[in-house]
Amino acid sequence: MAAPHLDDDPNFRRAVVLVLEHADEGALGIVLNQPMEVAAAEALPEPLASVVTEGTPVFRGGPVQPGTVIVLAEFADPSAAGGIMFGSVGILDPDSVEEGRAPDMARARAFGGYAGWGGGQLESEIRQDAWIDAEPLPADVFTDDPSALWSTVLGRVGGSYRLMASAPDDPLLN
Repeated sequence: MAAPHLDDDPNFRRAVVLVLEHADEGALGIVLNQPMEVAAAEALPEPLASVVTEGTPVFRGGPVQPGTVIVLAEFADPSAAGGIMFGSVGILDPDSVEEGRAPDMARARAFGGYAGWGGGQLESEIRQDAWIDAEPLPADVFTDDPSALWSTVLGRVGGSYRLMASAPDDPLLN
């Protein structure tokens, strides 16, 4: 998740990012807590729109390729995912839905765009304390309260981060 000093970057202000891929060539992640104004049912083509949890907006996954859609889902059988991130949460293979063989999923959420880092960039930013590492939970991906997710996850990290988690958006108003 983004450290407080990234608040100046509107792409990552209090962002909780799930890293989907991390290799020598770079990293790719999805911002979990930035819902957009558009409902997934209106923005996604059928049959993909039918798998996303009813009433859920599309979330802004990051500033890179905003027209790209990545659907994360919680799978009954994790081997049915196009790629597993953790536990039973993984990436939905859109071809499986289009071909009428959608896997059994408890819930799904669509993300437009993603966050990307070149080779060594994310590691450098971590060394500069721009990012705080936390273990993800399925509830993070499918939160009903995205505006509170940053504080929730930061509080879960514990230690001095608990105090940071309870800080107001604008400390000058404290």
